[in-house]
Amino acid sequence: MSKYFILDCLGYITLKLFGPLVRALPAGLSLSLGRLLGFLFYSIDLKHRAQAYFNIKTAFGNKLSAQELKRILKGFYLAFGQNLIEVLLIPLVDERYFKKYISIEGQKNIWEGFKAGEGVIFAGMHEGSWEFSNIISANLGFNFNMFAREQRYPRLNTLLNSYRRHKGCKLIQRENQLRQLIGVLKANESIGMTVDQGGKSGTQVKFFGRLASMPSGAVRIALKYGASLIPVFYTRVNGPYIKLFIEPPVRIKKTGDLEKDIQTNLQEIVHIFERYISKYPQEYLWTYRIWKYSKEKNILVLSDGKAGHLRQAEALTGVIGSYLNDKGIKADIDTVEIKFKNKFCLSDDTRERLARLAPDIVISCGSASAIVNHRISKENRAKSIAIMRPSVLSMRRFSLVIMPEHDRPPKRKNVTVIAGALNSIGPDYLAKNRERLNKEAQVRKELVLGILLGGDTRNFKLSSLDLRRIFFQVKAFLDNADGELLITTSRRTPAQVEALVEEEVKSYARCKSAVIANRKNLDYAVGGILGLSKIVLVSPESISMISEAASSGNYVVVFYPGKNKISAKHERFLQSMAQKGYIHLCRAGDTLNVLNRLWQERPQVQVKVLDNNAKLREGIKNIL
Repeated sequence: MSKYFILDCLGYITLKLFGPLVRALPAGLSLSLGRLLGFLFYSIDLKHRAQAYFNIKTAFGNKLSAQELKRILKGFYLAFGQNLIEVLLIPLVDERYFKKYISIEGQKNIWEGFKAGEGVIFAGMHEGSWEFSNIISANLGFNFNMFAREQRYPRLNTLLNSYRRHKGCKLIQRENQLRQLIGVLKANESIGMTVDQGGKSGTQVKFFGRLASMPSGAVRIALKYGASLIPVFYTRVNGPYIKLFIEPPVRIKKTGDLEKDIQTNLQEIVHIFERYISKYPQEYLWTYRIWKYSKEKNILVLSDGKAGHLRQAEALTGVIGSYLNDKGIKADIDTVEIKFKNKFCLSDDTRERLARLAPDIVISCGSASAIVNHRISKENRAKSIAIMRPSVLSMRRFSLVIMPEHDRPPKRKNVTVIAGALNSIGPDYLAKNRERLNKEAQVRKELVLGILLGGDTRNFKLSSLDLRRIFFQVKAFLDNADGELLITTSRRTPAQVEALVEEEVKSYARCKSAVIANRKNLDYAVGGILGLSKIVLVSPESISMISEAASSGNYVVVFYPGKNKISAKHERFLQSMAQKGYIHLCRAGDTLNVLNRLWQERPQVQVKVLDNNAKLREGIKNIL
């Protein structure tokens, strides 16, 4: 026995029992009960409330404060409860009820639509008391028809259709739908159709600034059969008092390009409803996934202030953007640096900015930002992606966790294991930065050796003695092979190491560029060196820097400090990268031999390029 069968039976029995009781009460009191029902839903319906809040933020987040957005959310639930109760009042609608509670603005536009003699399409959205609105239309003195969709709950649907028919609303059933529709329009009658919730097959138009899928049936019919198309909006004034806004017939534009005409006219109609929804936001049905099939996705990158973590997140964003682009979807990216008021609370500025954003995907790198990722993605019903082990949180809380193999990741469906660290190194990146650096360096030789020097860490210190030995051997190698040198330090490089570098290269003619990052940090230095070099020599302490070098398509040599000078995790990383052929490890005293071997034995010693993109795309595919 399915849950839909049980819910159908329970719902049917409830309506049959309580419908007469609700109709026996004064209309105002019935609607007060509806507000209480709406407040109950607001309190317990956490899943749909999160979806509704996400949608409201998407529509109004750039204009309203978080407090105002939450006020709309609560107002929507109160209105929704009244709309549900109002369904039970349909049998009460007669001329007296109509005159007392219903007011209309723009009624003359109805008769203007019928003048053309080709039938009228009343276009609406899922807003206000949409079921009650059908009965109102049927009582305005003209023939009104509506589509009857097949529902999951046949008993409830049968009861609702009996309410509709009882008050003069005609139903167009699924069978012979098109034939009935043409007959209705030829008889110059009216039909009600919605222009929202388009699903996979809908037409993409802007809805509050973002592409959404909307059904094009009403516009297609108007274009083909010449029917007048009239937008109608309903709002509750107070309790049972309802006001209808009836727009003039839309001037349907025809250029001969059918698909373009459909999109242009549908967009105009949607803009009309945007104005009404902006004025009466509590009336719209915010609980469904409005932008589910949008050709635009919002990506939020959470930064913990660490440059290396941000670069990894940006690298992943690039892969996701490429994946979405292949699907014809545009990615819009927001980056927010997470700042804390204290150990447990976000700063007011951070909290306010996050409250205004409505992301579809949230990306974080590092343990601190992973906690915020979980909260924000849950609030927005977004896909959450954590890079690296997400601290104390269970990995099951995230849509996707991306972990390097040296972190010993568990085997789980939502865990993608990569080699090294994520980075943005690729052909386009290398070409752009190579050109920028070479304007200054003026490299001329076939052999270019690049050196990337990092700095001290908790478990590692750059040795001045080792560096002098390495520089001695590098110069010997370049002098013998007639090559040139490019070098950059990082902001972590100690002052004494910077001084040593300057001393070693200041009079060395083969050094074409030496960047001391703490004095003049060029954002293209690393990319330029990787793009111009054939061999890259890298200090061993930075997983990110080594991973970038291994992704560049060069021979990568990392001078090995020994087990007792680095952490066990770092040792696993170096050994794994060497075993897979991404890097070549060497002791400081053996640098010359390794460089000579790589250069002399090329291309037999193949360059293996670190590329995690295929794994990343597979993981992304599984969650999007």
